[in-house]
Amino acid sequence: MTKALLQSEIGLTPSHRGKVRDVYDLGEHLLLVATDRISAFDAVSPTAIPGKGILLTQMSLFWFEHLGYPHHLVATQVKDYPEILKPYADQLEGRSMLVRKAKRFDLECIVRGYIVGSGWKDYKKTSAICGHQLPAGLLECQQLPATIFTPSTKADAGHDENISVEEAKKIVGPQIAEYLEEASIAIYEKARTHAASVGIILADTKLEFGLIDGKVSLIDEVLTPDSSRFWPADGYTPGKGQPSFDKQYVRDYYESLAWDKNPPAPELPTEIVEKTLEKYREAYCRLTGRKDAPV
Repeated sequence: MTKALLQSEIGLTPSHRGKVRDVYDLGEHLLLVATDRISAFDAVSPTAIPGKGILLTQMSLFWFEHLGYPHHLVATQVKDYPEILKPYADQLEGRSMLVRKAKRFDLECIVRGYIVGSGWKDYKKTSAICGHQLPAGLLECQQLPATIFTPSTKADAGHDENISVEEAKKIVGPQIAEYLEEASIAIYEKARTHAASVGIILADTKLEFGLIDGKVSLIDEVLTPDSSRFWPADGYTPGKGQPSFDKQYVRDYYESLAWDKNPPAPELPTEIVEKTLEKYREAYCRLTGRKDAPV
């Protein structure tokens, strides 16, 4: 959709194309476009989830406003974009953000309130997560005794790697690392409190920060089902995997296939697409308090 349109018709080439987002360099600003692509096991599915990019973008907008933390957002409506983009309002409206450029910190700021995913795998091997020693006997998906900051590298190519806070200090410096830890945990706790008020558990989240005019600011997306684990609170039972408001149906479907997890990923059936979109819609409505999803 957007990559081909913008590149061929107005001469813009993406400065970066991620699994889900396309980034366009507009000089002073960047244009972030959330596509309908979906990935699992580091492979992008050939089947899109129609409207997913709009839902992700609108959730990020809600959180930027709710959190009240400095961020990179400039405009979200195409009427406020540079003139060169306005002819493409139908393709960009709702799924794009015009943002200020930031000097990005090369860390993924991951905050965990529950033990799950790669954290659970590390704990089973070492009784620790990214240098945080934890009590023995914790169960999968159990709430941690205290919220922890578990950064990872920010790799432009290949996989990000979990690191300790001490290693993070070597990458960005001690003062910045400590500030990012405090800010990340504070943002997570505020978001977790809001999610809990609508019957959702925020298990963990990934945040990114950069410097804008010397001020540490949130960048990229924030607190969407693509960067966070949201679980329904009713029915939560530690000791096993939890249902979640994200691409769980996609992962489960691919797990049922004789696929070696190497690209290209198989096509998704219509039922999986519809169930996945419904989860994103439910997350949007519950978290934002709106009765209807935009798609």
